[in-house]
Amino acid sequence: MIGHRTTRQRTAITALLDDLDDFRSAQQVHLLLRDQGQEIGLATVYRTLGAMAAAGELDTLRTESGESLFRRCERPDRHHHHLVCRTCGRTVEVQGPNLETMVRAIGSEHGFVDIEHTLELFGTCADCARA
Repeated sequence: MIGHRTTRQRTAITALLDDLDDFRSAQQVHLLLRDQGQEIGLATVYRTLGAMAAAGELDTLRTESGESLFRRCERPDRHHHHLVCRTCGRTVEVQGPNLETMVRAIGSEHGFVDIEHTLELFGTCADCARA
């Protein structure tokens, strides 16, 4: 990524997240890296995840308790939302053209322009519902 140094730590975090399908906290990423034998500080993990999210390389969602979770973005070039299983954490990226229309209409109704938003929908996936 332009403007970001490619460090050993950033490379390790990127490789780890490439192998994960679900969202993980900075603490979880740190523990997984340590389990792999990586020498990396928790502050470095937080800083790197934040920079990667700001650069659009990671999806971020905030839990009900306020903790930020991260995962590699499947569609970094397209605006999307997430459907997340409350039980197992399985996440599906979804698009909602009707939602985008609604967001613009709400903004317009109140005199706002250049609206940005994020949306995470939480539910129970079919596998967890059957269990």
